[in-house]
Amino acid sequence: MSIYPVDNYFQGYTYSYPHKSAYRPLSQAIPLSELWVEEKKENLFLYLHIPFCEMRCGFCNLFTMANPSAEYESPYILALERQAIQVKAALGDMSFARMAIGGGTPTFLNIKDLEKLFSIVFDIMRVDRTLGIPNSVEMSPKTATPEKLALLAEMGATRASIGVQSFILEETKALGRPQKLAEVRQALDWIKDSGIPEMNIDLIYGPEGQTLDSWQYSIEQAMDYAPEEIFLYPLYVRPLTGLGMKDKEWNDHRLSLYRFGRDFLLKNGYEQVTMRCFRRVGLKALEGPPYHLAENNMVGLGVGARSYTKGFHYSTEYAVTRGEVKQIIHDYNGWSDKQFSEVAYGCALNLEEQKRRYAMKSLLEGSYLDLARYQNYFGTNAMDDLPQLYALCQDELANLSMDRLQLNQAGLELSDVIGPWLYSDAVNAMMQEFDLV
Repeated sequence: MSIYPVDNYFQGYTYSYPHKSAYRPLSQAIPLSELWVEEKKENLFLYLHIPFCEMRCGFCNLFTMANPSAEYESPYILALERQAIQVKAALGDMSFARMAIGGGTPTFLNIKDLEKLFSIVFDIMRVDRTLGIPNSVEMSPKTATPEKLALLAEMGATRASIGVQSFILEETKALGRPQKLAEVRQALDWIKDSGIPEMNIDLIYGPEGQTLDSWQYSIEQAMDYAPEEIFLYPLYVRPLTGLGMKDKEWNDHRLSLYRFGRDFLLKNGYEQVTMRCFRRVGLKALEGPPYHLAENNMVGLGVGARSYTKGFHYSTEYAVTRGEVKQIIHDYNGWSDKQFSEVAYGCALNLEEQKRRYAMKSLLEGSYLDLARYQNYFGTNAMDDLPQLYALCQDELANLSMDRLQLNQAGLELSDVIGPWLYSDAVNAMMQEFDLV
């Protein structure tokens, strides 16, 4: 059952399970109130999705539309408000321990729509600002203006996450992401001065022409702004993206770049949390209500936003091409209250899939798999439920001590192999049958 041999260390980014390509239209819609009736609704994660950007990067397969016409943005926020009203009515009393606003680029919205977005968060979803809930907002250099950052700070944003990708213009052009370096530096300065407690900078390794020297330069430039977190993302060239439609071979030197970037950050004041996430050593995590990554449910608002209960995951339909994304947003903007109060697209998780998800989320996104907590949650032993976990130890990719299973450095660098390796045959079959448009 060994994971070896491995001929490609970059097989798939597992940030959720099952993958969205395993979702399908339901034969009959399920009322939200029925779906959530037996679920715990304390310490939830609230996610709001803004599907707009000033441009679509060449590597991006997210649910977003670049430069939408004015007829989409404000109507979308009004539709999101109507969805929030129906979700709150269906779920009733609930509380949130974490929140994120992503996309797309949330700061693409104008000030008025951003203010409306936060009124949805506080006035409709009843997120308690007094609890100091850790919450993150994604942004781009071009849209991170002082006025918008001041609003985010006033609304209690605790983390500003900005996609820079590279500080070398030739590399960002190779990524299909033209940007002005002066705008990047100005945005980073504005974020540092905004009063938002934490900043994360995203960088990408693997674009055409990148070398170890140029990679080190980008990391050093990011570190000059003393961000609390730096995320190192491998370049994935996916179908229907700008890079994916180019007729060329992609030379894979990502593993050496990953190792170099990891080692450089570890030697310069950062510690590794996951394969991608590096956090400043000694930095105290922001406190908030108790939250467990693998156990707590999520409420998603907006097209592309996924919601999780223990036994069912759901969202709107998923697409990448502009025409399909545009149509889904158009349809969403015109949904009735009834459509917002029920689920028509998603994926049921049987007990086996729930256990797989728990193990994957804990190992790949959390610090470790707590075996005693797993036993208490499911009433069974994780190592017996998933014999592949023993193989991780035998392959010297994870350490087992007391009630803790944790990936070591060799395991972390194989995260994008371990994730897909733990998928069930049923989920793999659904993913392969999915027709992406």
